[in-house]
This record gives sequence, structure tokens and C-alpha cells, in this order.
Amino acid sequence: MSKNKSKPKSGFVKIVSAVIILAFILFIILFNIPQTSKRQVTNVKQTSIKFQKDGELTFQKIDGEYISKIDIEIADTDEKRTRGLMDRLSMEENRGMLFLFSYETIQSFWMKNTVLPLDIIFVNREHEIVTIHKHTVPFDTGSYPSTKPASMVVEVNAGYTETYGITEGDKIVWRRN
Repeated sequence: MSKNKSKPKSGFVKIVSAVIILAFILFIILFNIPQTSKRQVTNVKQTSIKFQKDGELTFQKIDGEYISKIDIEIADTDEKRTRGLMDRLSMEENRGMLFLFSYETIQSFWMKNTVLPLDIIFVNREHEIVTIHKHTVPFDTGSYPSTKPASMVVEVNAGYTETYGITEGDKIVWRRN
């Protein structure tokens, strides 16, 4: 008789132990899930930053064949370059930002306070695309550097370069309004 009684207790102990272990694992998993993106999005300034068209930019193949065209905001001061597309909650597909620098060197960008995933396109003095970082990670404080000296940088929505087949070696032509 004692054998029959110990089996139910043994089974009950196994079930309780399994439930405790699963609860502990679930707690560990939930505790370690990054909460940053939800927290960071709610910390983004709620004031709407409206797009201001400063010009147009065309992407072309090296032979001049048209690829696509976007409206651009131009970041040509330290303040505008530092702000970039930070705190923007959305951007239409045919829009982007052109960063202009008075010198050509290895440039590096980050995604701090940037809600939108972006493609970051580095361009040299000859208007040739030298580096593309695709699908950058929102809020990432890591560095996205150019692989060659650049004097301009174009930011567009993530996936834009893939959608339109824009690659390193292609060129840009832009004009201010």
C-alpha cells in the first residue's frame, strides 16, 4: 500500500517542480527581453517635425541612367547635421535628407534618437556612392562609418536602396530649391 501512496506524491512533486522551473524560466525570459524600443519611442519628443523640401535628389547609374528621385531636406549646418532625422516618427518613401560637409573624409553616423530604420548612403566629391549601410537599427548608438572618404550623406527609409537597386558606384545629382 505504501508503494501506491508514494507514486501519487512522487508524480505531484514532479509536476510542482516542473511548474516552478517553467515559471522561473519564463520570469528570466521576460525579465531579459529588451524593453528599450518601446521605452525609447515613448521618450521621443511628441512634437511633430514636418518635412521641409529644400531640393531634389536623383539617383543614377554610373552611365547616367535614371534610377529614382526623392525630395530632400538639406542639412548643411552643424545644428542641422546633428539633428538629422532624429525624433521623426515617419517619412514618405520619396523623401530623404542630404547632409553636406565642407570637407571629404571618413564620415560616421549613428541612430541615437532616430525612430525610423534607415539606409545611410555615403557619397564622395564626385557624387559617387562609396558606402551604403542598409536597414540601420533605430536608437543604435553604434557607429555606421563610410569605407571611403565622403563629403555628402543621404538618408532614406530602410529598404529604399534595395527597392530601387541603388548600389555603391552609382551616382547622385541634386539641386536646391
